[in-house]
Amino acid sequence: MGRGVWLIALVLVVSLDTAGAEPAGPPDDKQVLGMRLFNQSCRVCHTKPQLTSPIYGPELSQISAGGQDALMREVISNGTPRMPGFKYHFEPAQIEAIVAYLKTIPAPAGR
Repeated sequence: MGRGVWLIALVLVVSLDTAGAEPAGPPDDKQVLGMRLFNQSCRVCHTKPQLTSPIYGPELSQISAGGQDALMREVISNGTPRMPGFKYHFEPAQIEAIVAYLKTIPAPAGR
């Protein structure tokens, strides 16, 4: 009986975690690098560390900057009036990796 309950709980957690997500293959090395760099330098402003915490920048996803890779690279490199540019912090290949990672993040619900 206990084992069956755990199996049902596992199925529910996995189905809730993947609900609405598009099937995708495993991330490639570029996307993994981009995720690491995003976590290092972007997450502090572009995600909420806790449900009660504010978010300082826009939530980023594959539809950020209209889904245009070139515009994403431009904003990451040169910044905006409210965001610093990272062209002196990251190499162009690293900025490209961040864009590749952002393209794996589904658009937030309600957009």
